[in-house]
Amino acid sequence: MTTVVVDYGGVLTNPLEETFAAFARAVDVPLPELRQAFARAAQRHGSSPMADLETARCTEREMVERVLAELPGGRTYADLLGDEPFGEVWFRARTVNERLVRFLRELRQSGYRTALLTNNVKEWGPRWRAQLPVDELFDAVVDSCEEGVRKPEPLIYRRLLERLPAAAHECLFLDDLEENCQAASDIGMLAVHFTTTEEAVDQIVALLRSRGGAYGRSLV
Repeated sequence: MTTVVVDYGGVLTNPLEETFAAFARAVDVPLPELRQAFARAAQRHGSSPMADLETARCTEREMVERVLAELPGGRTYADLLGDEPFGEVWFRARTVNERLVRFLRELRQSGYRTALLTNNVKEWGPRWRAQLPVDELFDAVVDSCEEGVRKPEPLIYRRLLERLPAAAHECLFLDDLEENCQAASDIGMLAVHFTTTEEAVDQIVALLRSRGGAYGRSLV
């Protein structure tokens, strides 16, 4: 095992549920109503609004307009967000998981490579990259909006392996979505489902050590 691959949203940040709930409060839409609007937009367009946004098949503005069309009351973009971009409001509730950042630094100091595999949004690049020391933390970054494909599609995992380069069996993958972990397992990676930082760190350390990992100092 030579490489640890991590997700961004919900792993290197606070949970996505927290961000989504805070966004709903900020735009004054009940969370269940907002979820239903996203679901109806997915049904109408044949794909999830966020999936299309994360693969650059639509712009941030177009994604918001799709969801607005499914909300009651005939709200406009200005009604929902004023003159602000969606991402500006979304990121107000997004915080960095500093403990996991420290853990990644520890891994690198112990000789492991690290990589980021993220479903992300073109317009959000400057925002999330400003939160993290990307060049310091990662040997490779593969971003869905740049690839036109997203997790859990196998192709994006294969592209990551090519960029590193690494064999699947050399990689441990950490993600907060079970379907993304399953896809990583299916191509031969060792996958850990992220629930809490403490559990994730403990599991990764145990798995790496069980495979002969050597550490200069504690990884907690």
